[in-house]
Amino acid sequence: MASNDPLHGKTLEMILRHLVDHFGWEELGTLVNINCFNSNPSIKSSLTFLRKTPWARKKVEDLYLSIL
Repeated sequence: MASNDPLHGKTLEMILRHLVDHFGWEELGTLVNINCFNSNPSIKSSLTFLRKTPWARKKVEDLYLSIL
């Protein structure tokens, strides 16, 4: 049975890379105001933060869903 979850099979890294490609770090930091997007952003540091911060991860996932 197929999953109805649009995030199914997507890693957090895939989602983050898609958002950075779509918006760029600067706009992403405006849309989701977290320090790892606004201060010396990198995929690696952002993934570390998002993996241990559920509310921030949810914002990133919700933003991703809104542009699909």
